[in-house]
Amino acid sequence: MRLQKLLAASGHGSRRAIEEWIRAGRLTVNGRRAELGAQGMPDDDIRLDGRRLELRSDAAPAQLLVYHKPLGEVTTRSDPQRRPTVFDRLPDPAQGRWIVIGRLDVNTSGLLLFTTDGELAHRLMHPSAAIEREYVVRVRGTVSPQVLAALERGVMLDDGPARFDRIAPLRPGESERPGEPERTQRSHRWFRVVLHEGRNREVRRLWEAVGCEVSRLMRTRYGPIELPRAVPAGAWRAGRPAELERLRAALAPGAPRR
Repeated sequence: MRLQKLLAASGHGSRRAIEEWIRAGRLTVNGRRAELGAQGMPDDDIRLDGRRLELRSDAAPAQLLVYHKPLGEVTTRSDPQRRPTVFDRLPDPAQGRWIVIGRLDVNTSGLLLFTTDGELAHRLMHPSAAIEREYVVRVRGTVSPQVLAALERGVMLDDGPARFDRIAPLRPGESERPGEPERTQRSHRWFRVVLHEGRNREVRRLWEAVGCEVSRLMRTRYGPIELPRAVPAGAWRAGRPAELERLRAALAPGAPRR
């Protein structure tokens, strides 16, 4: 099996991250430095920076974790600025390590999924999967019907054209924080938006492209998994086997992407 796939399936990182380890000369297989295209077997002695990596047997089940990211956490394992990371609150997995499925910037809250199945994480994040992401967003600025039409039709960003698949105004009391003072509700408008890409800061940049400022942003769904109402910010719950199967099913050809 190709080394990237073998290690990703055992929860040691995404295939892209593992390729970077190979390029940097950090991986060895049975004492030899790994090269791109190298193959591996579950019983090989595979090491990262000299530390042997455990490879999950086929019988070991993958795990899923559903996390409610609060504002102020970064989606990395460590941060040079010593900010808290989304990994700080997580329990240790039974085997391997947690791989985050997608990212949220430091000023965005909401649903983050983690799995020990690196291959599944890679496939869910790959652009070809076109998995839907849903957000609630509070914007400040003039939001006319023409602006909404432009956002659904497509606008040009610095890394190419982008658009929302769907936009819908939120009903009164349906905002991220229903208890906000009425004066705040009058000065902003809330929307629910859906897109199937995961480009950096894409939701914010789309609104900025039409002259609006995003003042709150929260992800509420990734593919078929929704943010549980019973999980407060900073908390997590174990994912259910049926939820893992729903994520895998979303990758099947012709499957709906929500």
